[in-house]
Amino acid sequence: MDFERLIEWAREQGASDLHLEPGLPAAVRIRGELKLSGEQVSGEALVNMTREILGEERWAGLLDRCSADLSKTVKGVRCRINAFKSSRGLGMAVRLLGSPATTLKKLNLHPCLLKLAQSANGLVLISGPTGSGKTSTAAALLQEINLAESRHIITLESPIEYALSPRRSFIRQREIGRDTPSFAQGLFDAMREDPDVLLVGEMREPEVMKLTLNAAETGHLVIATLHSATIAEALQRVVSAFPAEIQPGICAQLGDCLVGAVSQRLAYRREPGIRVPECEILMASSGARGAIRQGQFFKLATVLESGAADGCYSLERYRAWLDLKQDWVRPLTPGPEAAEEPVETMRELRPIAKGVVKPRIKPKVEERTDEDNVMVIDDPNADLSSVIKELERGKR
Repeated sequence: MDFERLIEWAREQGASDLHLEPGLPAAVRIRGELKLSGEQVSGEALVNMTREILGEERWAGLLDRCSADLSKTVKGVRCRINAFKSSRGLGMAVRLLGSPATTLKKLNLHPCLLKLAQSANGLVLISGPTGSGKTSTAAALLQEINLAESRHIITLESPIEYALSPRRSFIRQREIGRDTPSFAQGLFDAMREDPDVLLVGEMREPEVMKLTLNAAETGHLVIATLHSATIAEALQRVVSAFPAEIQPGICAQLGDCLVGAVSQRLAYRREPGIRVPECEILMASSGARGAIRQGQFFKLATVLESGAADGCYSLERYRAWLDLKQDWVRPLTPGPEAAEEPVETMRELRPIAKGVVKPRIKPKVEERTDEDNVMVIDDPNADLSSVIKELERGKR
């Protein structure tokens, strides 16, 4: 059993996930449904394969903690791998990720989400259940910034799923456990690293939530993900993570710094034949901010319905937009042959040294001849109206 061949096979099937368990056939998730295929996986072969993938250091961590996470590019496919112990032995769950050059259009998301990426500062929340594409949406927002603006982007992820290539922006990606011990420490460090944009892979602990809100208040654009079914639930979860006596202050802080929030889930649509995100979108209008400051999250449903002018979408209105959508983008099969779009790269500065100057290239100007039927006015003092009249009479 070869891991690279398994990934290649799963990619050809159009799978989003691959599951390996001793004594069972390999399982792939296609369009949200699990399908078994092939012969039973040998426990010994799975142990050998897992040890080779993890390396000795992560293998030791797996034996100690009974699980290990990592991201790896296999046959041109970016994979998020979770190895763990189960009742049958050592198992593995692999998520096959899309292209790192993904954009909102490529994910078939509403173009109004571009406003979130264009904000100079504040908090953008992306929520949804596990496997709903939150990380892909966050990566798409970062890629939109990367393609359009010269900004310093720092990501904190566990693990790094999309390896972003700097275009116009300067990008640093840090993996929790490898590059920094925790999200909290990574956020502390980031405040001293001159960031413009921060990505917080997942907010779980109150300390991380507090640091995220502080970063959003101090002139940074912060994109954060968390698990919840709706936008109201996501905001309520942030507030309820803190003691009751400080929750009013958290509500005020959240209302002040929120730029927008997205809650999404993946649904299969028969017309394009692909799974696409179905979203709730909340833009931070005055009505939304007021409801959040007062902790009245139940009012956000009304804000979503009545906030079309502000770019808000309820789930029903978003589905109606999908029903009318025609320009579907099918996901490219990730692999070595999938080339990224040519885009403008980050401008290089001149070398800082005496006597080192880049030569200025004089633009080439095509010279015209008489064969080009171009009229040449020899007299610089000629009156333009007189020349036009002569042309009409055929004198020139």
